[in-house]
Amino acid sequence: MKIEIPDHKKLVHEMRLETRWGDMDAMGHVNNAVYFRYMESVRVAWMASVGCAPDPKGQGPVIVNAFCNFYRQIEYPAELRLRFYVSDPGRTTFESWVTMERVDQPGVTAAAGGATVIWVDFPAQKAASLPDWLRRLVA
Repeated sequence: MKIEIPDHKKLVHEMRLETRWGDMDAMGHVNNAVYFRYMESVRVAWMASVGCAPDPKGQGPVIVNAFCNFYRQIEYPAELRLRFYVSDPGRTTFESWVTMERVDQPGVTAAAGGATVIWVDFPAQKAASLPDWLRRLVA
């Protein structure tokens, strides 16, 4: 199954990731919870690449929800291509999206998901406005 990402979502990062033996469950395929780790890996890699690491004494990104749709099983061993998209910047949030496919099955989406990211002032424990530089990257 090929999933189309709507035009208003912007591809900002792509990476490859190897599945690990320990990612599998008793059914012999990657456990559903691990897909969220894969999405986290590409999201954190993009954030690091743009200087968007959280600062516990300042501000940074936090996800407030996450979802994943599973289309095809992934088994070990496999090399995955993860694509990370962003869209819809708001005052304090933006949307993020991830597609996952096996490198040996290009164009076949195994899973797709995403998360809403909120910008937080950690000492104040409340939402803060997205920095202008981040808003420009996401828009």
